[in-house]
Amino acid sequence: MTPTPAVSTSLKTSTFGLLCLAAFSACAADAAAPRAGEPASADEPAAAEPSAGAAAGRSGTLLVANKAEATLSFVDLASGEVVATVPTGRGPHEVAVSPDGATAVVADYGGSAAGSTLTVVDVPGARVVRTVELGEHTRPHGVAFLDRRRVAVTAEGSGSLLVVDVDTGEVETAIPTGQRVSHMVALDPGRERAYVANIGSGSMTVVDLAAGKKVADVPTGAGAEGIAVSPADGRVWVTNREADTVTAVDPETLAVVATLESEAFPIRAEATPDGRWVLVSNAESGTLTVIDARTAEVARTVDLSMQPAGGDGRMFAGFGASSVPIGIEIAPDGQTAWIAHANADAVQVLDLTTWQPAGALTAGKEPDGMAYSPRKVERAASAP
Repeated sequence: MTPTPAVSTSLKTSTFGLLCLAAFSACAADAAAPRAGEPASADEPAAAEPSAGAAAGRSGTLLVANKAEATLSFVDLASGEVVATVPTGRGPHEVAVSPDGATAVVADYGGSAAGSTLTVVDVPGARVVRTVELGEHTRPHGVAFLDRRRVAVTAEGSGSLLVVDVDTGEVETAIPTGQRVSHMVALDPGRERAYVANIGSGSMTVVDLAAGKKVADVPTGAGAEGIAVSPADGRVWVTNREADTVTAVDPETLAVVATLESEAFPIRAEATPDGRWVLVSNAESGTLTVIDARTAEVARTVDLSMQPAGGDGRMFAGFGASSVPIGIEIAPDGQTAWIAHANADAVQVLDLTTWQPAGALTAGKEPDGMAYSPRKVERAASAP
């Protein structure tokens, strides 16, 4: 079957279209909630003027996976400039950084042909150190570090969650999810669990990492894709892109405790370091849903509109004028979020103290997954 380059909005109501989107494309609010600039809720102060520090002067490096270019960009956050670019496997969708910030791992999802590799990168040196072959475990996507050398990786092709030693290149464990299109992964270190969002099954799989086995499947909603764990209470948040909802799951009972409406095509979720907020990017509507994790209510919706870059062959061309915000990365201090806009070829800077956009960074074509490292990278010859 030949993949189409654009995603039609009609796919949202078609199971066949959903699976085609996941397998062959690049992965692809509450009406009463205030938008940015409107009065906030009673227990929350109104937004102040944007602070300059949200867009400049921050230390560290933002790593950005560029799907259409098969590259990883290193953005120096102090200057806002790309200081290095390295090649990856085809279709890099997600990237994770080790706890010490020294190593990055990119999941090479592929394009019309399925990818089956991980690209391992030395962050301070801005160089590829090895490529890990996953064999039958094709379409690697979600990735998260378990410790300094091991990562948990979803593999859609085999329907598994893998544990991979990126130093040796060994797949230590492959845990079947038994679900369709196992896409993103989030970790709960305290409970030694991994949670996997399954687009095709509309579910979340719970994995016991210590025992190396699946515990349960929890139905969440059609098109379950984005997933995040709140560091405050371990509650799991799942974005259901076909249903335009966000589901909250209790980590102890594994019961669904809330289902909230979001705007069109909620595709990623990230919790702030203090667990207060959950940020959801809505790819089709070009907005960000902000959820108060304490009350499980939508607190506001932020307009993220950017000018689309244009050009043929974009995987989300069917989303019209949307700049298609997808990946979210939150700074360790919880004051800044970076949001990758796949159809604008840009990374937006969002000041979380004001909920206002505070600038933009340029990476490569169709940026998606991102990760932060405190390490500084020197300007390399491969930088533009």
